[in-house]
Amino acid sequence: MSEQRKQYTPQEKVSILKRHLLEEVPVSELCDQYGLHPTVFYRWQKEFFGHGASAFQQQQSAIEKQQEKKIAALEAKLSQKNEVLSEVLEAHLRLKKTLGVP
Repeated sequence: MSEQRKQYTPQEKVSILKRHLLEEVPVSELCDQYGLHPTVFYRWQKEFFGHGASAFQQQQSAIEKQQEKKIAALEAKLSQKNEVLSEVLEAHLRLKKTLGVP
């Protein structure tokens, strides 16, 4: 019977890649240790670098969402101030008319 393959989590894959890239552990040693085929390791590495920018995009996306919320809050505040100012000016004009002031 064939041996069932191990399914590695994304964290485990990153950990294995880090060992190679930062600790300079040879690919052959990692493959032997984890029972990987070198093509699997290199596929993970290609995917990691291919999708690496998405990690920064998510951060940017969170910052953009925060800025959008802030802009929406400021626009609401500005709109409320405009309404209050409009009401005050209307009251002022009515008062001027009733007093007969030009």
